[in-house]
Amino acid sequence: MRVAVFSTRPYSMEFLKAANASFGHELVFLEAHLNEQSAPLACGFAAVCPFVNDQLDAPVLKKLRECEVRLIALRCAGHNHVDLAAAQELGLTVMHVPMYSPYAVAEHAVALIMALNRKLCRTYNRVRDGNFSLDGLMGFDMNGCVAGIIGTGRIGAIVARILQGFGLRLLVHDLHQNPAVLALGARYVELAELYAQADIISLHCPLTPATRHLIDEQALRQMRNGVMLINTSRGALVDTHAVIEALKSGKLGYLGLDVYEEEEELFFEDLSSQVIQDDVFARLLTFHNVIVTGHQAFFTRTAMENIARTTLQNIRDFEAGCAVVNVVSLEVRKRLTGRYLRPQEGERSTKHEGH
Repeated sequence: MRVAVFSTRPYSMEFLKAANASFGHELVFLEAHLNEQSAPLACGFAAVCPFVNDQLDAPVLKKLRECEVRLIALRCAGHNHVDLAAAQELGLTVMHVPMYSPYAVAEHAVALIMALNRKLCRTYNRVRDGNFSLDGLMGFDMNGCVAGIIGTGRIGAIVARILQGFGLRLLVHDLHQNPAVLALGARYVELAELYAQADIISLHCPLTPATRHLIDEQALRQMRNGVMLINTSRGALVDTHAVIEALKSGKLGYLGLDVYEEEEELFFEDLSSQVIQDDVFARLLTFHNVIVTGHQAFFTRTAMENIARTTLQNIRDFEAGCAVVNVVSLEVRKRLTGRYLRPQEGERSTKHEGH
C-alpha cells in the first residue's frame, strides 16, 4: 500500500524503513505535520501515517477523504486528537498502536521521580562548574512514602511494581481494579483520599472529557503540601496555569512533565535558536523544582521497533480486509471515557465537558 508518513524524523524513518523490509509497503516520508494546509500532500495515497501531535479534526479528515485516503494508520497509542465521529461519517478507518512498550513510559516516570527527588539536574550542572557544595540538594527517602497512581492499566501497573520495590505504600485509582496491582498490596481509593495522602502522584490515564484538567486548582487544594506530581500520559490532564500557581505557593513541591497541553508547536522540534513564544511554558522552565522532557517517555529502541512493526502490520491487515484488532471506533473511545474517574460529589460532572 502507498502510505504518506507525516511528521517524519530521522529516527522514525530509520525504524519504519527497517521494519518495512518484511512488509513491502511504499512509504513516502514527509517532514510536514499533518494539518489542514498539508493535507493535500496525501493525494494519491491510500493511507496516511500521522503521529501524536498531528491534527486530525473534521476539516483535515474531509480533505484526506477528498484525496481518496481510506486509512488513518496512527503510529501512537493515543487517539484523542482524532475526530472519530467525522472519520466514521467519511468512511475512514482509524487504527492505532495500543501497546508498544509500557516499560519505556513507566521507567521514564520513575526516572523523573528520582531526578526530582535527588536534584540530579542541579547536581550535574554544579559539578560541571566545579561546585561540589551540597546546599540545596537534599532529597528524601522514598521508602515509607505514599505513591498515588491514577490509572492502573499496563503502564500504571508497572510503575506500581517499581515503586513498591522502593518500599513505597501504594494508593491507586481506577474504576477497574487490576489483580496484578492488588497483589502488590495496593489499595484502590477515591481521588479525594489519594490526593490527601500521597507524597508522589503519577498520572497514567487517557485523556477523555472526564479527565481533561483532572489536576486543576480544586484537585491541588486537596493535596499535601510539597507533593510531587508526575505526568507522562497526556498534557491536558494537567491545568498548567493552576500548577504554576501551586508551584509559586509551595503547595506543589516537585513537578515532572513529559507532556504539555500546548506541546504541538514545541515538542519534537529543535527550537534552540529561537525565542520560545509560549509564555506559560517559559514560566514553567523558570522553576528549579520542575523537570520537563519533550514527550520522550516512549522513546526506547524496543518501543520504536514495536511501533513500526505494529503500524505496518495494521496497514497490511487493512489492505487484506482483516483490520480488526487495532481499529479505533467511537465505541472504543466510549469504553475508555467511562473507564476512569467515577464522578465524586458532582464536582466534575459537567465542568470538563466543555473543554
